[in-house]
Amino acid sequence: MNGEKKTLSIEWLSGCSGCEVALLDLHDTLLHVLGNEVRLVRLPILMDTRDYPQADIGMITGSIRSRHDIKAAQAMRKVCKTIIAFGTCPVYGGPHSGGFANSSKDLLDCAFRDNSSTHTDTIPDQAEGLLDRTLPLDAKITVDVYMPGCPPHPGHILDGLQFLLHGREQKIAQHPVCFNCDRNMVKSDQDTIRKPLSGVPNATDCFLSQGYLCFGSATLDRCMAPCPKSGVPCFSCGGPSEAVVLDPNKDVRTRVANQMSHLTRIPYETIIKEIEEQAKTHYAYAMASPVFRHKPTFLYRKWTEEKPRKAEPMVYRKWSEKRCL
Repeated sequence: MNGEKKTLSIEWLSGCSGCEVALLDLHDTLLHVLGNEVRLVRLPILMDTRDYPQADIGMITGSIRSRHDIKAAQAMRKVCKTIIAFGTCPVYGGPHSGGFANSSKDLLDCAFRDNSSTHTDTIPDQAEGLLDRTLPLDAKITVDVYMPGCPPHPGHILDGLQFLLHGREQKIAQHPVCFNCDRNMVKSDQDTIRKPLSGVPNATDCFLSQGYLCFGSATLDRCMAPCPKSGVPCFSCGGPSEAVVLDPNKDVRTRVANQMSHLTRIPYETIIKEIEEQAKTHYAYAMASPVFRHKPTFLYRKWTEEKPRKAEPMVYRKWSEKRCL
Protein backbone atom coordinates (compact mmCIF):
# COMPACT_ATOMS: atom_id res chain seq x y z
CA MET A 1 0.00 0.00 0.00
CA ASN A 2 3.12 2.19 -0.03
CA GLY A 3 2.27 3.57 3.41
CA GLU A 4 -0.97 5.13 2.21
CA LYS A 5 -4.07 4.25 4.20
CA LYS A 6 -7.17 2.94 2.49
CA THR A 7 -10.39 4.81 3.24
CA LEU A 8 -13.41 2.94 4.61
CA SER A 9 -17.00 4.21 4.55
CA ILE A 10 -19.88 2.37 6.25
CA GLU A 11 -23.59 2.94 5.70
CA TRP A 12 -26.44 1.46 7.74
CA LEU A 13 -29.72 0.80 5.91
CA SER A 14 -32.69 -1.08 7.43
CA GLY A 15 -31.04 -3.33 9.98
CA CYS A 16 -30.26 -3.80 13.66
CA SER A 17 -26.62 -2.59 13.92
CA GLY A 18 -25.51 -6.14 14.80
CA CYS A 19 -22.95 -6.11 11.97
CA GLU A 20 -21.44 -2.87 13.26
CA VAL A 21 -21.16 -4.46 16.72
CA ALA A 22 -19.47 -7.51 15.16
CA LEU A 23 -16.93 -5.16 13.57
CA LEU A 24 -16.24 -3.63 16.98
CA ASP A 25 -15.84 -7.16 18.38
CA LEU A 26 -12.46 -7.22 16.68
CA HIS A 27 -11.36 -5.18 19.71
CA ASP A 28 -7.62 -4.35 19.69
CA THR A 29 -7.22 -5.89 16.24
CA LEU A 30 -9.67 -3.32 14.85
CA LEU A 31 -7.64 -0.52 16.42
CA HIS A 32 -4.55 -1.90 14.72
CA VAL A 33 -6.26 -2.11 11.33
CA LEU A 34 -7.86 1.34 11.63
CA GLY A 35 -4.79 2.91 13.15
CA ASN A 36 -2.21 1.58 10.71
CA GLU A 37 -3.99 0.54 7.54
CA VAL A 38 -7.45 2.10 7.21
CA ARG A 39 -8.86 5.57 7.72
CA LEU A 40 -12.53 5.46 8.68
CA VAL A 41 -14.43 8.29 6.99
CA ARG A 42 -18.03 7.31 7.73
CA LEU A 43 -19.80 5.14 10.35
CA PRO A 44 -23.29 6.32 11.42
CA ILE A 45 -23.31 4.32 14.67
CA LEU A 46 -20.18 6.11 15.94
CA MET A 47 -19.70 9.23 13.82
CA ASP A 48 -22.02 12.17 13.24
CA THR A 49 -21.47 12.18 9.48
CA ARG A 50 -24.26 13.01 7.06
CA ASP A 51 -22.36 13.37 3.80
CA TYR A 52 -20.87 10.63 1.62
CA PRO A 53 -17.11 11.14 1.25
CA GLN A 54 -15.03 9.40 -1.41
CA ALA A 55 -13.75 6.02 -0.19
CA ASP A 56 -11.78 3.02 -1.40
CA ILE A 57 -14.04 0.53 0.39
CA GLY A 58 -17.73 0.94 1.16
CA MET A 59 -19.47 -1.45 3.57
CA ILE A 60 -23.26 -1.42 3.53
CA THR A 61 -25.27 -3.15 6.27
CA GLY A 62 -29.02 -3.66 6.39
CA SER A 63 -31.40 -4.33 3.52
CA ILE A 64 -33.39 -2.01 1.27
CA ARG A 65 -36.78 -1.53 2.88
CA SER A 66 -37.59 2.11 2.11
CA ARG A 67 -37.09 4.80 -0.51
CA HIS A 68 -34.53 6.39 1.83
CA ASP A 69 -32.51 3.14 1.76
CA ILE A 70 -32.41 3.26 -2.05
CA LYS A 71 -31.07 6.82 -2.05
CA ALA A 72 -28.44 5.98 0.58
CA ALA A 73 -27.26 2.88 -1.30
CA GLN A 74 -27.01 4.79 -4.58
CA ALA A 75 -25.08 7.59 -2.87
CA MET A 76 -22.56 5.04 -1.52
CA ARG A 77 -22.17 3.43 -4.92
CA LYS A 78 -21.25 6.77 -6.49
CA VAL A 79 -18.39 7.53 -4.10
CA CYS A 80 -16.98 4.07 -3.19
CA LYS A 81 -14.62 2.12 -5.45
CA THR A 82 -15.59 -1.24 -3.92
CA ILE A 83 -18.97 -2.01 -2.34
CA ILE A 84 -19.31 -4.83 0.19
CA ALA A 85 -22.74 -6.22 1.09
CA PHE A 86 -21.91 -6.74 4.77
CA GLY A 87 -24.17 -9.21 6.58
CA THR A 88 -27.16 -11.35 5.67
CA CYS A 89 -29.49 -8.35 5.30
CA PRO A 90 -27.82 -6.72 2.27
CA VAL A 91 -26.86 -10.10 0.76
CA TYR A 92 -30.21 -11.90 1.09
CA GLY A 93 -32.69 -9.47 2.68
CA GLY A 94 -32.29 -10.55 6.30
CA PRO A 95 -34.91 -11.47 8.93
CA HIS A 96 -37.33 -8.73 7.86
CA SER A 97 -37.64 -10.58 4.55
CA GLY A 98 -40.65 -12.11 6.27
CA GLY A 99 -42.50 -8.98 5.15
CA PHE A 100 -42.65 -10.73 1.76
CA ALA A 101 -45.70 -12.51 3.16
CA ASN A 102 -47.66 -9.26 3.54
CA SER A 103 -48.31 -6.04 1.67
CA SER A 104 -47.01 -2.73 3.01
CA LYS A 105 -50.59 -1.75 3.82
CA ASP A 106 -51.04 -4.91 5.90
CA LEU A 107 -47.89 -4.15 7.88
CA LEU A 108 -48.67 -0.48 8.47
CA ASP A 109 -52.27 -1.24 9.47
CA CYS A 110 -51.03 -3.84 11.96
CA ALA A 111 -48.39 -1.50 13.39
CA PHE A 112 -50.56 1.63 13.65
CA ARG A 113 -54.24 1.48 12.69
CA ASP A 114 -55.08 -1.92 14.19
CA ASN A 115 -52.64 -1.82 17.10
CA SER A 116 -54.30 -1.30 20.48
CA SER A 117 -51.30 0.65 21.80
CA THR A 118 -50.82 2.93 18.76
CA HIS A 119 -54.34 3.02 17.31
CA THR A 120 -54.46 5.96 14.91
CA ASP A 121 -55.65 6.90 11.44
CA THR A 122 -52.36 8.62 10.73
CA ILE A 123 -49.31 6.83 9.39
CA PRO A 124 -45.98 8.58 10.19
CA ASP A 125 -44.34 10.23 7.20
CA GLN A 126 -41.25 8.03 7.55
CA ALA A 127 -43.38 4.88 7.33
CA GLU A 128 -45.01 6.08 4.12
CA GLY A 129 -41.67 5.52 2.40
CA LEU A 130 -41.89 1.77 3.05
CA LEU A 131 -41.39 -0.30 -0.09
CA ASP A 132 -43.74 -3.07 -1.09
CA ARG A 133 -41.16 -5.62 0.04
CA THR A 134 -37.64 -5.97 1.40
CA LEU A 135 -34.89 -6.05 -1.24
CA PRO A 136 -31.30 -7.29 -1.10
CA LEU A 137 -28.72 -4.63 -1.90
CA ASP A 138 -27.95 -5.78 -5.46
CA ALA A 139 -31.57 -5.21 -6.43
CA LYS A 140 -30.73 -1.51 -6.70
CA ILE A 141 -26.94 -1.14 -7.03
CA THR A 142 -23.98 -3.18 -8.25
CA VAL A 143 -22.25 -5.08 -5.44
CA ASP A 144 -18.61 -6.15 -5.70
CA VAL A 145 -18.19 -8.41 -2.67
CA TYR A 146 -20.68 -10.36 -0.54
CA MET A 147 -20.08 -11.15 3.14
CA PRO A 148 -23.16 -12.92 4.56
CA GLY A 149 -23.64 -13.71 8.25
CA CYS A 150 -25.97 -12.45 10.97
CA PRO A 151 -23.56 -11.04 11.83
CA PRO A 152 -20.41 -12.38 10.16
CA HIS A 153 -17.97 -13.86 12.67
CA PRO A 154 -15.26 -11.29 13.60
CA GLY A 155 -12.59 -13.70 12.35
CA HIS A 156 -14.24 -13.82 8.94
CA ILE A 157 -14.53 -10.02 8.92
CA LEU A 158 -10.81 -9.64 9.56
CA ASP A 159 -9.99 -12.26 6.93
CA GLY A 160 -12.13 -10.40 4.39
CA LEU A 161 -10.55 -7.04 5.21
CA GLN A 162 -7.04 -8.49 4.87
CA PHE A 163 -8.01 -9.88 1.48
CA LEU A 164 -9.32 -6.51 0.31
CA LEU A 165 -6.40 -4.53 1.73
CA HIS A 166 -3.51 -6.80 0.80
CA GLY A 167 -4.88 -9.46 -1.54
CA ARG A 168 -3.99 -11.97 1.17
CA GLU A 169 -5.25 -15.51 0.56
CA GLN A 170 -8.61 -16.10 2.22
CA LYS A 171 -9.07 -18.75 4.88
CA ILE A 172 -12.85 -18.61 4.61
CA ALA A 173 -14.27 -21.78 3.04
CA GLN A 174 -17.63 -22.37 1.38
CA HIS A 175 -18.76 -25.14 3.73
CA PRO A 176 -22.03 -25.43 5.71
CA VAL A 177 -22.51 -24.82 9.43
CA CYS A 178 -22.28 -28.59 10.08
CA PHE A 179 -18.55 -28.36 9.33
CA ASN A 180 -17.94 -26.59 12.65
CA CYS A 181 -20.54 -28.53 14.64
CA ASP A 182 -19.10 -31.30 16.84
CA ARG A 183 -22.36 -33.26 17.19
CA ASN A 184 -22.56 -36.84 15.88
CA MET A 185 -25.00 -37.99 13.21
CA VAL A 186 -26.41 -41.26 14.54
CA LYS A 187 -29.30 -43.49 13.57
CA SER A 188 -32.21 -43.31 16.00
CA ASP A 189 -35.72 -44.66 16.49
CA GLN A 190 -37.20 -41.18 16.79
CA ASP A 191 -40.52 -41.25 14.88
CA THR A 192 -41.96 -37.77 15.48
CA ILE A 193 -40.72 -34.23 14.97
CA ARG A 194 -39.92 -32.47 18.23
CA LYS A 195 -40.71 -28.80 18.78
CA PRO A 196 -37.99 -26.53 20.20
CA LEU A 197 -39.75 -26.32 23.58
CA SER A 198 -40.75 -29.99 23.81
CA GLY A 199 -37.61 -31.02 25.65
CA VAL A 200 -33.88 -30.54 26.06
CA PRO A 201 -31.72 -32.11 23.31
CA ASN A 202 -28.74 -34.13 24.46
CA ALA A 203 -25.34 -32.50 23.94
CA THR A 204 -23.69 -35.12 21.75
CA ASP A 205 -26.06 -36.21 18.97
CA CYS A 206 -27.11 -34.31 15.85
CA PHE A 207 -30.37 -32.43 16.31
CA LEU A 208 -31.81 -34.19 13.27
CA SER A 209 -31.12 -37.56 14.89
CA GLN A 210 -33.13 -36.40 17.89
CA GLY A 211 -36.08 -35.18 15.83
CA TYR A 212 -35.35 -31.44 16.01
CA LEU A 213 -35.31 -29.46 12.77
CA CYS A 214 -31.83 -28.01 12.25
CA PHE A 215 -30.75 -26.21 9.07
CA GLY A 216 -27.00 -26.33 9.55
CA SER A 217 -26.52 -28.62 6.56
CA ALA A 218 -28.23 -26.10 4.26
CA THR A 219 -26.69 -22.92 5.72
CA LEU A 220 -23.43 -21.22 4.78
CA ASP A 221 -21.03 -21.15 7.72
CA ARG A 222 -20.18 -17.54 8.54
CA CYS A 223 -20.67 -17.96 12.28
CA MET A 224 -18.47 -20.89 13.50
CA ALA A 225 -21.63 -22.77 14.63
CA PRO A 226 -22.19 -21.09 18.04
CA CYS A 227 -25.86 -22.12 18.23
CA PRO A 228 -25.44 -25.92 17.80
CA LYS A 229 -22.48 -25.80 20.20
CA SER A 230 -24.76 -24.12 22.77
CA GLY A 231 -27.65 -26.56 22.36
CA VAL A 232 -29.71 -24.54 19.86
CA PRO A 233 -30.52 -25.89 16.36
CA CYS A 234 -29.34 -23.76 13.43
CA PHE A 235 -32.08 -21.49 12.07
CA SER A 236 -30.17 -20.44 8.95
CA CYS A 237 -29.41 -16.82 9.80
CA GLY A 238 -26.29 -16.94 7.61
CA GLY A 239 -28.27 -17.65 4.47
CA PRO A 240 -28.31 -20.75 2.25
CA SER A 241 -25.27 -22.93 1.62
CA GLU A 242 -23.37 -22.81 -1.66
CA ALA A 243 -25.03 -26.05 -2.83
CA VAL A 244 -28.50 -24.56 -2.35
CA VAL A 245 -27.56 -21.26 -4.02
CA LEU A 246 -25.98 -22.69 -7.15
CA ASP A 247 -28.49 -25.42 -7.98
CA PRO A 248 -31.89 -23.98 -9.02
CA ASN A 249 -33.65 -27.22 -8.09
CA LYS A 250 -32.03 -27.76 -4.69
CA ASP A 251 -33.95 -26.47 -1.74
CA VAL A 252 -33.65 -26.25 2.04
CA ARG A 253 -36.67 -28.51 2.54
CA THR A 254 -35.42 -31.41 0.46
CA ARG A 255 -31.86 -31.24 1.78
CA VAL A 256 -32.90 -31.28 5.44
CA ALA A 257 -35.72 -33.78 4.92
CA ASN A 258 -33.40 -36.22 3.14
CA GLN A 259 -30.92 -36.21 5.99
CA MET A 260 -33.48 -36.31 8.79
CA SER A 261 -35.50 -39.15 7.25
CA HIS A 262 -32.31 -41.24 6.89
CA LEU A 263 -31.26 -40.62 10.49
CA THR A 264 -34.69 -41.26 12.06
CA ARG A 265 -37.94 -43.11 11.44
CA ILE A 266 -39.75 -39.86 10.59
CA PRO A 267 -41.21 -40.06 7.05
CA TYR A 268 -39.71 -37.73 4.45
CA GLU A 269 -43.15 -36.31 3.57
CA THR A 270 -43.85 -35.46 7.23
CA ILE A 271 -40.66 -33.43 7.46
CA ILE A 272 -41.37 -31.63 4.18
CA LYS A 273 -44.87 -30.70 5.37
CA GLU A 274 -43.56 -29.42 8.72
CA ILE A 275 -41.04 -27.13 7.00
CA GLU A 276 -43.63 -25.85 4.52
CA GLU A 277 -46.12 -25.05 7.29
CA GLN A 278 -43.45 -22.94 9.02
CA ALA A 279 -41.95 -21.47 5.85
CA LYS A 280 -42.07 -17.91 7.14
CA THR A 281 -39.78 -18.95 9.99
CA HIS A 282 -37.44 -21.32 8.17
CA TYR A 283 -36.96 -19.11 5.09
CA ALA A 284 -37.12 -15.77 6.88
CA TYR A 285 -33.49 -14.68 6.50
CA ALA A 286 -33.36 -15.05 2.72
CA MET A 287 -36.97 -14.95 1.59
CA ALA A 288 -36.45 -11.57 -0.11
CA SER A 289 -33.70 -12.96 -2.30
CA PRO A 290 -34.13 -14.47 -5.78
CA VAL A 291 -32.05 -17.38 -4.54
CA PHE A 292 -35.34 -18.59 -3.06
CA ARG A 293 -38.12 -16.57 -4.66
CA HIS A 294 -37.03 -17.47 -8.22
CA LYS A 295 -36.55 -21.17 -7.50
CA PRO A 296 -39.20 -23.43 -9.04
CA THR A 297 -39.23 -25.36 -5.76
CA PHE A 298 -40.12 -22.32 -3.61
CA LEU A 299 -43.92 -22.39 -3.58
CA TYR A 300 -44.46 -20.07 -0.66
CA ARG A 301 -47.90 -18.87 -1.81
CA LYS A 302 -49.12 -22.42 -2.18
CA TRP A 303 -47.75 -23.44 1.22
CA THR A 304 -49.41 -20.52 3.01
CA GLU A 305 -52.50 -20.50 0.77
CA GLU A 306 -52.15 -16.78 0.12
CA LYS A 307 -53.20 -15.06 -3.08
CA PRO A 308 -50.16 -14.00 -5.13
CA ARG A 309 -49.34 -10.31 -5.53
CA LYS A 310 -47.78 -8.85 -8.63
CA ALA A 311 -44.03 -8.80 -8.10
CA GLU A 312 -41.95 -5.70 -8.69
CA PRO A 313 -39.84 -6.27 -11.82
CA MET A 314 -36.18 -6.67 -10.86
CA VAL A 315 -32.94 -7.54 -12.57
CA TYR A 316 -30.24 -9.39 -10.65
CA ARG A 317 -26.75 -10.59 -11.42
CA LYS A 318 -26.32 -14.32 -11.77
CA TRP A 319 -26.08 -15.81 -8.32
CA SER A 320 -23.33 -18.16 -9.48
CA GLU A 321 -21.16 -15.06 -10.04
CA LYS A 322 -21.49 -13.77 -6.49
CA ARG A 323 -18.16 -13.15 -4.86
CA CYS A 324 -18.78 -14.29 -1.30
CA LEU A 325 -16.20 -13.76 1.41
